[in-house]
Parts: sequence; structure tokens; C-alpha cells
Amino acid sequence: MDASEYLSRIGYGGATEPSLENLKAIHRQHLLAVPFGSLAIHCGERIELILPAVYQKVVIQKRGGFCYELNGLFSWLLQALGYQVQLVSGRVRNSVTQCLGPPKDHLLLLVTVGEGGHRGWLCDVGFGNSFRWPLPLEDGHLERQENGLFHLQLARGGGDWRLRRYPLSSPGPTDQPDATLYTFSTELRAWGDFRAMCHYHQTSASSIFARKSFCCLHLPGGLITYMGRRLIETEFSADGDRKATRELTDEEIPWVLKERFGIVLTNRLVPKDEDILPPQEYP
Repeated sequence: MDASEYLSRIGYGGATEPSLENLKAIHRQHLLAVPFGSLAIHCGERIELILPAVYQKVVIQKRGGFCYELNGLFSWLLQALGYQVQLVSGRVRNSVTQCLGPPKDHLLLLVTVGEGGHRGWLCDVGFGNSFRWPLPLEDGHLERQENGLFHLQLARGGGDWRLRRYPLSSPGPTDQPDATLYTFSTELRAWGDFRAMCHYHQTSASSIFARKSFCCLHLPGGLITYMGRRLIETEFSADGDRKATRELTDEEIPWVLKERFGIVLTNRLVPKDEDILPPQEYP
């Protein structure tokens, strides 16, 4: 495993000394280069939280993955570059069932830059429509980025944090429930703590990863998503998010994955787009 090879994979050629400016640049470039999604599951591959295996898949084979893989690997890169990194867990709001996922449903990072200052910078390169630049862990922080308006809020009395995203057309934050992306705790976690949930998301009928074959990739002015037999292109603008969808044939899907996402799969992909069931029990 080599940090320079990883940086080359994401197309980053800038400075690497630990600084907020460099962290922001590397974070954004990662999102523009590495797709997030579930393709391996629908190619009959088993995802294991083994760092060299994830490195081989993402860096050498130039593929993507889901949060446990991408943020786990990104934490290794940041530590290799000299950053202090803490793994934390979140619960993602399912846009279909409107339910929060189980504990350890999501892996994200808190990164310390320099001495003192913020409690940490929230980093997340393993989520669909994530923030492009790290967010300071500050209650009430509101930041307009190129893909939306992001709002961080700490629960009353402390406890979990909540991250909301609003379209660029939004004048400011509201309490609308469908703006929530996820909640998270700042309790320190180890990568191995997520193994049970890694298996859950590969097998559960309540998981989008098991029920839908998909991947998405950030573009400078939008987001491109493959799901099942559809290609969805989202443009971010001051007038709101604009989406265009087209149907795909099974024969088109490998071409779309290669030309639009840079992904060439070894095993045959079985397209899937089934309903997500409300959760019954968690591991």
C-alpha cells in the first residue's frame, strides 16, 4: 500500500502536508474520482474489512465501494499523510422508508488539523450526495457548498449530531425531516466494530445495498447515478436540483459503468432494483 499511488488513483497532484487547505482539496478530489455504491454485492463478491483487499479493489482495480470500505481506506491515507483521524459511526435516514438505520449503519471520520481550534473536521467520502469539503464540528454550522446547503446540529442536551442537506435554492435550514442525511455520534470506534453491519448491508432486505445495484459519482456541477436499469443525472443549480433519468438495457450497463464511472467489473453484474423493506431487527 502506497500513499502516492492512492493519490494518483484519485487524480490528486497537489501538496500533501497536513493542513486544512490540503485536506479540503484531497477530500473533494476523492469524491470526484471514486464511486460510492453496491456493485460488488451484485457481482457475487463478498466484502471483507481487510485493508489490503480494499486497497486492491479501490486503488489498483480503480473501483468504488461503500462507506466501510471508502472511509476506512481514506482514514489510512490521511494517517499516512500525518493527520489525526478518529472513526465514528452514524445512522443514515433511508429516503424510501424514512427510517434511521441501525447503530453503526454508517462509518465516517473526524479529522484533527493542527493544535486546538475545532473539535474536529467531519470527513465523508463514502456517502452518495455528501458534502464536498470537510465540515467543522460546530453546533449550528451552516455551509453552502457547490452541491447543496449543509447544516450540522447537536441534539439538545448533547448526544448525537444531525447532518441535513438542502438544495442550493434553499434560503436556509428548516426542520423538514426529509432533509436529514444521517445522525452520528462522536464516540471513538475501531474499523472492526463495523464488521457485523458490513455483513448486514450485504444481505438485509432493509438495506439499499442489498436491494439495489447502484453506484454514484460526484461531478463538478452535479452527480451521476446508476441504479438497476436506470441512469440518473443530477445538476445542482440555484434553482434547485434538476434530474434527468433514462432507461438502460442490460447490454448498455457495462459500457455506462466504464465510460461514465471508470469501472470495469471482473464478474457479471446482476442488475437489481427491489423495494427496501422497513427494518425488523438489527444485528
